[in-house]
Amino acid sequence: MTAGESTALPPDSGALHGELESLWQQLQHIRDRAEALEARFEAELQQVHPNFAASARNLLHYVALRQFDIGELQERLAELGLSSLGRSEHHVLASINAVQHALVRLGSSETAEIDASRLPFPPGEKRLQLHARALLGEPPADRAVPIMVTLPAAAASDFGYVRDLLSAGMELARINCAHDTREAWLGMVRNVHRASDELGKPCRIMMDLGGPKFRTGLLQPGPRVLRLRPRRDALGQVLAPRRVRCVPDDEPWTGTKSAVMPVPRRAIELAEVGDLLRFKDTRGRRRKLGVVRKDAKGLVMELYKSAYVRTGMSFRLISRSTGEELEFRFGELPPVDQPITLNVGDMLILTRDSSPGAPAILDKNDKVTVPAHVSCRPVEVFEQVAAGDPVSLDDGRIEGVVDDVSNDEIAVHITSAKPTGSRLRSNKGINFPGTDLELEGITLRDREDLEFIVEHADAVALSFVRRPDDVIALQDALSKYPERDVPIVAKIETQRAFNALPQILLAVMRRFPAGIMIARGDLAIECGWVRLAEIQEEILWMCEAAHVPVIWATQVLEGAAKKGTPTRAEITDAAMSQRADCVMLNKGPNILGAIHTLDKILRKMQRHHDKKSARLARLSISDI
Repeated sequence: MTAGESTALPPDSGALHGELESLWQQLQHIRDRAEALEARFEAELQQVHPNFAASARNLLHYVALRQFDIGELQERLAELGLSSLGRSEHHVLASINAVQHALVRLGSSETAEIDASRLPFPPGEKRLQLHARALLGEPPADRAVPIMVTLPAAAASDFGYVRDLLSAGMELARINCAHDTREAWLGMVRNVHRASDELGKPCRIMMDLGGPKFRTGLLQPGPRVLRLRPRRDALGQVLAPRRVRCVPDDEPWTGTKSAVMPVPRRAIELAEVGDLLRFKDTRGRRRKLGVVRKDAKGLVMELYKSAYVRTGMSFRLISRSTGEELEFRFGELPPVDQPITLNVGDMLILTRDSSPGAPAILDKNDKVTVPAHVSCRPVEVFEQVAAGDPVSLDDGRIEGVVDDVSNDEIAVHITSAKPTGSRLRSNKGINFPGTDLELEGITLRDREDLEFIVEHADAVALSFVRRPDDVIALQDALSKYPERDVPIVAKIETQRAFNALPQILLAVMRRFPAGIMIARGDLAIECGWVRLAEIQEEILWMCEAAHVPVIWATQVLEGAAKKGTPTRAEITDAAMSQRADCVMLNKGPNILGAIHTLDKILRKMQRHHDKKSARLARLSISDI
């Protein structure tokens, strides 16, 4: 405790009595608990960075406060016109000290002024702001909360796309090292730096370690087929044609369009706007594509009827000006996973063997002879799960329970799926909520990736933190690179991490700057959907008390990013995100619109809320 916070003004003899004395003693009990926690964690406090010294002690004071149910105490204090401690996160003991002094004055017949020097309020709120800027950079002049965006693979080669992200309002770029390659990461980094220089707008880069995430392995590929469908209304009328890009079949395509068809380079060279590309699809139906644009990357074409295109299928290029027809063939389409469709009651086998997974094999009576199977990594799970443990697949879209376990297989009985069946694809998350798995916090691949991250990133995010030792292990690994002091962001996405949040915060605070990410996807699965709202609140409160900035992440405006239109619930969620110190958007085809929407929401909401405090800005509806 600081000198100003170490003691409260004791009640004078006879000054406090009855109700006032009871309230004073309750507050003193909280102070005593705070002192006890400081003594208990003195070793950890000695390890925190000097910039976090006062913050770490305030965190423990807040933990002490929240070990009590003070609802009734708050009501009694409010009835006396005193602070109810509802906004004490930034300076816990100073708030308690002030209330104790006020109680003494209420019980005294003297009318002398309170000595303000005995009531120091440390600049906790300013500390948090400074810590946030150190980690996240300066926010825009007219928006307090910066926006982070997860970069897709296309950002490695499409500079214009990255430039558009920065122009739209991105202040931080996130690269997930669980996906793509080092070559792709380097392309993303270079494009971010180039766009930042051209626009004169700083943009920091955070790179996530993959961490010990359980995922489905590869699946047997299905036929190389591209399904194309225009957008239709409820009556089946075409609202907009499907746009398709034709690219040269002799070079890889890494752009942003999902509907890409490789064709001979000669066909692209000969084609002009207005020309037609005619073919019969895999169903034998006649289809045509119209050339609407030609650029350095190839052709942009439009399709008004659904079509299925297969590798090697022939097509004719018909010139609008001459009527000349030339025959070509589509190039090699990328392989498409053959998803596993799972229904309630099905059995899914998770295998240690890394061979490609496959759907169930049925006999002529549609009875399963061989259940569906897919590999699971990392393999440590096979020694730690037991029959009866719950299983969640693909961010909770499919649920099940472990039926049986062997050295090489985990049999999962599916208990929840869509009525028409849910599709499971490769590289989808597998969670074992309720199972306390012991895993290394930093994998071998994480350690290999650190060399790249240290050189190119402004912060590193530690995925699937479970205990303080995971954070310390990363700090030790980073000590091998003394040339760059890369900040750490600990991602809270497991039940175990949430339960150990105060201790994890103390570990995180060994380095400055540092932060926390509320990774709500896996966190919701681990802790339960019903508890998510409560849990994210508690994380925000604890981090505010620690003066540690928080990144609000996962499915923020997901509908806007993927489909172009947010849901009403997403708008409310985005408004709540203003209470964090940074908001993260995931990738999607309509991400630019999502950034614009979030930018507007954050600007409006900062007038009304600062953390959990309402700001009484002038309301237009008050003009009556």
